[in-house]
Parts: sequence; structure tokens; C-alpha cells
Amino acid sequence: MFHLTIKSRNQKTGPIPVSTSTAITCPVSCPFNNGGGCYAAYGPLALFWAKVTSGESGDDFDQFCRQIAALPDGQLWRHNQAGDLPGEGDAVDVKALRKLAKASKGKRGFTYTHKPLRRKAERQAVADACASGLVINLSGNNLDHADKLAALGIAPVVAVVPSDTTENTKTPQGRKVVICPATIRDDISCATCGLCARMRDAIVGFPAHGPGKKKADKVAA
Repeated sequence: MFHLTIKSRNQKTGPIPVSTSTAITCPVSCPFNNGGGCYAAYGPLALFWAKVTSGESGDDFDQFCRQIAALPDGQLWRHNQAGDLPGEGDAVDVKALRKLAKASKGKRGFTYTHKPLRRKAERQAVADACASGLVINLSGNNLDHADKLAALGIAPVVAVVPSDTTENTKTPQGRKVVICPATIRDDISCATCGLCARMRDAIVGFPAHGPGKKKADKVAA
């Protein structure tokens, strides 16, 4: 199941549409999964995510795509405040991703993925989605991993950084890392920033946060 919230009440996201995907989409290879410090596994979001996963809330994928297509042209929206790209576990459902990208055409959609993208078809589908306007940020477990993802050259990259990081920095290979403005300033949100919805060279760093940040810190380090 997939749920679209038309107006988020999350302060950091701002009042934009956000979606939630069933937890089945989360890759088993993600080190933040299964108690590894994923921010979405705690608090009210975790409770809501469980309802989407159980089928108590949300719609099937086809209806979800129709809802995305109905958003106004130019609308900034975030896919997956919890969950990952369509497809079970590590796999990407390429056909479904292409359908979602088509539904989002003309909008300013963005999302993140921890899927390992082992198949060429998966990597191509991600690149095509980005080219069509649905920006998929490849999620690095840390800055070393971010360098490896950036070398793929298919999509912009983000990375988890230690929780005490407040200044822009660089990866081990010298790539520029911009710390997410919404994490260090109260007057900025996704709605006013939009950095992750842009094709760019700079990597966006997200300091580990939430109740599981000690576990996430270990991965980020």
C-alpha cells in the first residue's frame, strides 16, 4: 500500500505533499533497517507506517499514481517519508518506477533510495526518472559510500553523517558535502529549500537524528 498526505505537518518537510510506502519496499541490505537506527522506525511516523504496511491506510499503487498525476504542475512533493522505491526488498520494480515517474512528470518530485541497484535495468530506470523530473537521491550510509554512489553517475547523492556535523565538508575523494539546511536552521524546510529536488554535483549530508541516532552514528562513522 501507498499513502499520499496532501499537506505534511512535519516542520522539517514543510506543508508539501509527502508519501509513505509499505515497509516491504525497504531493502534488507540497508544497514539502518531492522533496528539499525532508521528515523522512521520510531514515534508517530512508525505507527502510521505500520498502518500503511498492514493495509489499514493507503491505496494500491495504481491509485497512488493517479493521485500523484493529479497534483498541480510544478508542485514540490516528497516520495517516501518512510519506505523506498517500488519493489520488494533489495529489488526495484522497474516497470512500477517508470509508471511513477510518468505520473510525476511536470511536478517537482524527489525521493531517496537505499536500494543497492545491482541490475543495469534498475540503474537506468533511476537515471530516466531523474531526467523526467522525479529526482531520486542515492542514499549513502556514510561519506565513503557516497563517493561510490556518486561514481555511478546516474543520480544525485545524499549521505548520513555523524550527528554532531554542522558545517559543510568533503568526502574522502574530495566531493563537496552540503549539510541539509533544514537540519541546522529552524527557518528552512524542504518546502522552502528544494535542494534534494535538483540535479546537482554536491552531496547533501544528513546528520544522524531521531531516537536511533546512536545506532545511525555508528554507520555514519
